[in-house]
Amino acid sequence: MNFSHRLHPAAPALIEVRGLRQSYDKSGAAPLLVLDRVDLSLRSGEIVGLLGRSGSGKSTLLRVIAGLIRPSEGEVAFCGTSLARAPADIAMVFQSFALFPWLTVLQNVELGLEARGVHAAQRRQRALAAIDLIGLDGYEGAYPKELSGGMRQRVGLARALVVQPRVLLMDEPFSALDVLTAETLRTDLLDLWSEGRMPIEAMLMVTHNIEEAVLMCDRILIFGSNPGRVIDEIRIELPQPRDRLDPAFRDQVDRIYARMTGSPRASAPREGGIARQGLAMELPQVSSNLIAGLIEAVAAAPYHGRADLPALAAHLRMEVDELFPIAESLQLLRLAELDDGDLHLSEAGRRFADDDVDARKRLFAQQLAACVPLAGHIRRVLDERAAHQAPARRFRDELEDHMSADYAAATLRAVTAWARYAEYFAYDEDADRFSLDDPS
Repeated sequence: MNFSHRLHPAAPALIEVRGLRQSYDKSGAAPLLVLDRVDLSLRSGEIVGLLGRSGSGKSTLLRVIAGLIRPSEGEVAFCGTSLARAPADIAMVFQSFALFPWLTVLQNVELGLEARGVHAAQRRQRALAAIDLIGLDGYEGAYPKELSGGMRQRVGLARALVVQPRVLLMDEPFSALDVLTAETLRTDLLDLWSEGRMPIEAMLMVTHNIEEAVLMCDRILIFGSNPGRVIDEIRIELPQPRDRLDPAFRDQVDRIYARMTGSPRASAPREGGIARQGLAMELPQVSSNLIAGLIEAVAAAPYHGRADLPALAAHLRMEVDELFPIAESLQLLRLAELDDGDLHLSEAGRRFADDDVDARKRLFAQQLAACVPLAGHIRRVLDERAAHQAPARRFRDELEDHMSADYAAATLRAVTAWARYAEYFAYDEDADRFSLDDPS
């Protein structure tokens, strides 16, 4: 199958997003900026993917386009007309299936039509046709609890298609499914699309799975985080159906991995649009066990200290959301470097892989002191005090001068976990207090 006949690059945009910003008020702190100056378009005949990590605002953007959230600034237009509410020509498929458990498959699919006042006989006819289209004929009277995850998501897809939308929005529609079920549903959806059996003209989908994006999309918009914003657009020119083992497919995957790991400025931790450094550097929420595990995996065969990220992700069966924070933690601690889609261990990282438990702790403490200013700051305060103790609230307040209370608490939790592993300083949760506790 080939989708090229469906693409109409000269056609007017079905959806245009212009200068969109989304922020949320937080009591006692500056507003949290989730999306910043987002522009995008979606044209007839194309599938566009929004690719990025959790927390980059992709799902929020989809809900703004669907009319479920009013943007703080900017505009969303459908066929040239600014949207004031959810348009009838846009439907959405959610990650969590979002079915009513007390309704049958048929009743769940009919819901959208019932809300639009469609007559009962016509509702039934259209719902049965949609159920047949997505491959659930025979399950009309079944309840969601009787269905597998893949079948439930098919019901969600039928419910979206039955209203005959021109645009289909999908929020990580396959992420809650097992690998084989997700692959089957992707293939079936692409078949329906290529054969023109669905009423939709274009699809906009959120994903954090790079291979899924390359497999399905004509264009991929890569999102940076904190706040979410488009940092790159990549066109996928490969004909359908696409083969994951095709060298051209692998090249595209490698290119996207390189783009997502090769620009520190694009992915620097930010809040309110201002990059944070020094004491206020936001730390990834990654355990020392995961850090040690990734070092060991990269140090071992077949990588021997340098791993291609797509191959490593496939080997470890990890998604972008899982792998990138660990890899970035290694880079932050100078135990490894990210370079053009590859992760290679530094000299310190190689020593860590070879060391015993006690030596690893000492090395981790050295890297923590040298690379994480907040950790060094807490240790200096503890060293200077006669009792070698200090309330955690003192450091939390310092962080809140630069970030929201939630970010401050998360950052302090991250540095505490790393310091405990390294025996760099101790923390008493009941007293909410740091101490040296003879870390040497």
